[in-house]
Amino acid sequence: MLKRERQALILREVNIHNKVLLADLSEKFDVSIDTIRRDLQELADKGKIIKVRGGALSRAYHAYSYRENDIYAYQEKTIIARKAISLLRDGMLVLISGGSTNQEIARILPADLKATFLTPSLSTASQLLAHPNCETIFLGGLLSPTAKITIGGEVVSQLSQVRPDLCLMGANAVDVKAGLTDSDWEVVIVKRAMIKASHRTAVLSISEKLNSIQKIQVAAWEEIDYLITELHSEAEQLQAYRQENLHLL
Repeated sequence: MLKRERQALILREVNIHNKVLLADLSEKFDVSIDTIRRDLQELADKGKIIKVRGGALSRAYHAYSYRENDIYAYQEKTIIARKAISLLRDGMLVLISGGSTNQEIARILPADLKATFLTPSLSTASQLLAHPNCETIFLGGLLSPTAKITIGGEVVSQLSQVRPDLCLMGANAVDVKAGLTDSDWEVVIVKRAMIKASHRTAVLSISEKLNSIQKIQVAAWEEIDYLITELHSEAEQLQAYRQENLHLL
């Protein structure tokens, strides 16, 4: 594989999953970690990614401002956001994670919705503040510089004391057999606590993340109630997920 082709595929991985690890990319493309490190540095020098210790972040994921042109698969994520909003009702207590899809949900909430949102994501909380009819509760703790959410015992303790009606969970990787997976242990702990606390959980994922697996399991499908993608619920790509007793939106 030519370097140009490999770097294009690496950039796609970064955009799809928001963050990637050197070791995972080395294994995926069957090249040395040093080769991947040089690829990431070149992509960072061109302004296409943010290089961090042990891997890289997408520029949109790292940004504090919300600009549509910076969001990968923006149209697909908007479709997912509108489907997720259809689950919301007045009076709900909603737990919402970070990521660009959840930021889009927060941005386009109906003006007349009256609900309470809890989130460990600073960027999602900032978007929610634009809706005066909704109450926003930020779950404090140590803020992860890569995941952009609060992590650690403090936020997990706070989650153990609430019982949200619905959890809107952004996905890093989704697979029929592996369930919901991620690469960041601290983030996984928080996501597990979010799912455990909630009465129902909806996983939000663009179809490009389907059938992908990362190192650590967040949840098996029996712990999830909804899988929301930009696809029609009867799409062929969702056939295997239909067997998991999920509500597909």
